[in-house]
Amino acid sequence: MTTRQIVTSGLLAGLLFALQVAMAGLPNIEPITLLLILYTIYLPRLVPLIVCAFILLEGITYGFGIWWLHYLYVWPLLVFLAHLLRQKSSRVMWACFSGAFGLSFGALCAIPYALTGGLYAGFSYWVSGIPFDLLHCCGNAALMFALFKPLGQSLSYIARFLGETNRL
Repeated sequence: MTTRQIVTSGLLAGLLFALQVAMAGLPNIEPITLLLILYTIYLPRLVPLIVCAFILLEGITYGFGIWWLHYLYVWPLLVFLAHLLRQKSSRVMWACFSGAFGLSFGALCAIPYALTGGLYAGFSYWVSGIPFDLLHCCGNAALMFALFKPLGQSLSYIARFLGETNRL
């Protein structure tokens, strides 16, 4: 990995974190899903480093509590699933995928609570967050539908600059 790629990865991870902090006042409306999907499509060799840096920034800033454990598998899972679908170019398909991920986010995040507090604790955590999951679903789908093409074009320029030619 070149210095240029490492620096770009750090900047893109910082962008994820800064956007998440900037949008923290909006319940479960975040650009992280959108950007990680686009990073996976256009910058596949950089996305593992970006995800790791983002997860680490979250833990350093907010603490490494039980809430943080789900970040260790939720964001890598998103990247893995997006990698499987990376050749699709329909923004409607990506909006549906992004919305489905937002809807399932609470269930995925409930796993550490179920493992540490029992199935009822995990189930209670998930059920209590369903209204937020619905907002997450709608927010993800809307952001993806509106920004998939313009941000994709910008990232394709960055990818060419870095020598990434994996986009089909």
